[in-house]
Amino acid sequence: MFSGFNLQGLNDDFLSGYIGAGESFFNQQKKYIQKELDSFILDDESIDGAALQNDWFPEIEADIFLSHSHGDQELAMAFAAMLKEHFGLTAFIDSCVWGYADNLLRKIDDVYCRNEKGDMYDYGKRNFSTSHVHMMLSNALTKMMDKAECLIFINTPNSITTSDVVKNKTKSPWIYNEIHTSYLLRKNTPERHKHLEKSLYHGKLKFEKLDIVYDVKLDHLNPLSTHDLAVWRKRRGGMRGIFSAEHALDILYDIKGLIEYKFVNIPEAEGIE
Repeated sequence: MFSGFNLQGLNDDFLSGYIGAGESFFNQQKKYIQKELDSFILDDESIDGAALQNDWFPEIEADIFLSHSHGDQELAMAFAAMLKEHFGLTAFIDSCVWGYADNLLRKIDDVYCRNEKGDMYDYGKRNFSTSHVHMMLSNALTKMMDKAECLIFINTPNSITTSDVVKNKTKSPWIYNEIHTSYLLRKNTPERHKHLEKSLYHGKLKFEKLDIVYDVKLDHLNPLSTHDLAVWRKRRGGMRGIFSAEHALDILYDIKGLIEYKFVNIPEAEGIE
């Protein structure tokens, strides 16, 4: 992961025309979750955890990792559709993975976690199965964040509490895990940034030191607004056919001051103050 962003203010109005459009994209990512539990049970009745994780929680090629609240799933899908149409960028929606955790857990529990009578789940067995599934899920999400070039956290009242008494707290263990992991991950410089003299633009990179605290203050994520998105969308519109999809992220990095590029003979975004 190269950089992370804390996106605030995203709403249905800004994504007008995309609400509902992202569902097909979301379903396309879900199609990887196919095999039944029986195919992972070994001869000794144990479960092949590696094979199960690779199938249920596969690594998907994506430019952007979208972290969001379960209550904002439609918003995340619409945002992913906008990113694909305007910038050619593929966004991984985290709920494509963790949304299946309960389904997988139920399959395992129905086979392995019943009590002796078979009419109820055994508490101890369920704790054991849950720890395995959540560990696989956490590993899968970490791999996806590490592979994606950037993370965008969709910050809404559904995900973060910001009252006068409680500042930047989340009730979601998955959001906490993703934000904290985004701080711990190594920072990877995209290959295209290592040879700037061979590209259409020139300049220097500015690397910021990431910082975070346990109570999810989000300090290490760069602030991102819908105004920034509008500027990004406008600039990208003037550069179609000049830069590839991956370079669309460079436009965003330039807008936010993460890198300094002087684009050659590229029209500036007009009409946005």
